[in-house]
Amino acid sequence: MFLVSLLLAALVTVQSVIASPVRSGFEYTIKESHHVPLKWSRVGNSHPFHLLKLSIGLTPNNFGLLEQHLHQVSDPSHHRYGKHLSQQEVHDLLSPSDDTTELIEEWLSENDIDPSHCQYNAARDWITLTLPVAQVERLLHTKYSVYQHQDGTKLVRTTQWSLPRSLHDHVTTIQPTTAFLRANPKGETVLTVPTEVDLDQLTAAANSSSLNRVCNFAGMTTTCLRTLYNTVNYAVQSSSKNQIGFTNYLGQVSSRADAKLYLQNFRPQAANSSYAINQISVNNGPLDNATIGAGIEGNLDLETILGMVFPTPVTLYSTGGTPPFDPDTFTTTNTNEPYLTWVLYMREQDSNTIPNVISTSYGDDEQTVPEPYARTVCNQFAALGAQGISLFFSSGDYGVGANDSCISNDGQNRTAFLPAFPASCPYVTTVGGTRDYPEVVAYDVQNGYASGSGFSNYFTRPSWQAVAVERYLDTIGDQFRGMYNTVGRAYPDLAAQSYRYLVFVDAGVRSVDGTSCATPTVASIFSLVNDALIAKGKPPMGWLNPWLYQQGFTAFTDIVNGSSIGCNGAGFTAAEGWDVASGFGTPDFEKILDILSVGSGSS
Repeated sequence: MFLVSLLLAALVTVQSVIASPVRSGFEYTIKESHHVPLKWSRVGNSHPFHLLKLSIGLTPNNFGLLEQHLHQVSDPSHHRYGKHLSQQEVHDLLSPSDDTTELIEEWLSENDIDPSHCQYNAARDWITLTLPVAQVERLLHTKYSVYQHQDGTKLVRTTQWSLPRSLHDHVTTIQPTTAFLRANPKGETVLTVPTEVDLDQLTAAANSSSLNRVCNFAGMTTTCLRTLYNTVNYAVQSSSKNQIGFTNYLGQVSSRADAKLYLQNFRPQAANSSYAINQISVNNGPLDNATIGAGIEGNLDLETILGMVFPTPVTLYSTGGTPPFDPDTFTTTNTNEPYLTWVLYMREQDSNTIPNVISTSYGDDEQTVPEPYARTVCNQFAALGAQGISLFFSSGDYGVGANDSCISNDGQNRTAFLPAFPASCPYVTTVGGTRDYPEVVAYDVQNGYASGSGFSNYFTRPSWQAVAVERYLDTIGDQFRGMYNTVGRAYPDLAAQSYRYLVFVDAGVRSVDGTSCATPTVASIFSLVNDALIAKGKPPMGWLNPWLYQQGFTAFTDIVNGSSIGCNGAGFTAAEGWDVASGFGTPDFEKILDILSVGSGSS
């Protein structure tokens, strides 16, 4: 009955719009266009009454100043290092000008949309409203269609949209429009593989502190990771003041019962912590209620983090939207703009309630999203970084690009390496993968896995990584010239083990490859770093990259062998120092504490 009433109201609205043309003063021109990405195809018209939850980003009045603050509080050589901004200070910097707000509201009013019915966020730089496709098409002078990915995913999207010329500088992005991003675990990031490891043997080794006794690199456990990366002797001190979080998308559910089984085997004292996690549903995301089947990605993240950080509190964010779906049922639950939905939710939360570290193991090819969308979402990540929150993203699982996908989406259909997003955003710390010992760049030819790496086509190289990246580029010369953007933001920034992680799913054991493994591992290590900092009365790390490239890299184990194979070729190779296959390498927790002067021998 509610849906019928809503559709009748929508019909009245559409008829009203058709009868009330936009004033001639609003001269429309194209604001954004984007090619349909590879593997997507148009399959039909969208229904005029299909409801879209539209998010309109308004140009911040002082983003440049926020960016300046972010760099200062994240630069260990600056006197403001660690003095992160409050949520209100961030809101003040991101608020649009009065002129912007007035112009947007006038435009909406001229299209028979009452601005008082729109939802503004706290900073008033985002407007959210739900409208039928027909009305959005008139508002944006566009035409929506149903597009289908070869895996069955369907989205209602357009390839270009327009705004009055006078509004172009006042709007950063409007979604869902041209973004075809699918928040998959890095294009099937989690690869299940057969495992024949002796679980009893691994469990018995859990009490050993010897690396060669505790580690089986064909069956990775957090017992091994804690020993390998030197966290095994650290006792958490600040559990009442520090927490870590991770994200689930696409209906992934983390099973607390499975996590308990995992912990009973590999960290018995933490076994009951699985039921103490804080589950938060964003946009109707599913939570573990003992009736929904567990997801491999969701369990991997939860089990890895709990095994690494106990007794640090853990928060799980589950963001709704699960393709494929029927785009003609008028549903509003699957706009599938996952990062935007999640980050806007996070920006509304009190800084004191947000975990200091958040791990995300999802992404897609950068070219599946238009540049304005990518920049807008990346800027939202910057806003969280300014508040002292460290964001870790996986680098991907197909090296420099999946073998069947290395084609540009710029209309030229060039053969090219494919960078990933959000891995390419400079305001996140991107994590690549290793395997074996001594560690090498991760690969698994049988299952098509190779640690992701690349250079962004959207974001130019930040000054903080210029020296390291340019030194590496000098070593490879003209190799792959024309296949990547030589002046782009390069990733990964660092790496960790990502091969054959043991994961309990539905009370059974699976083995998993992927940078989805490495990302929660690194995030956990830096959560423990924050724990040590807080215990010494110091602020958490926050946005990590300037510290990492300026001084932190000395606490990492350099990876000098292997390459990020992909695009039917060898890909970028590892080298001494920073390289685009493994970043600065893998972390040594005790060395990190020494650099930060919070080690066991520090005052």
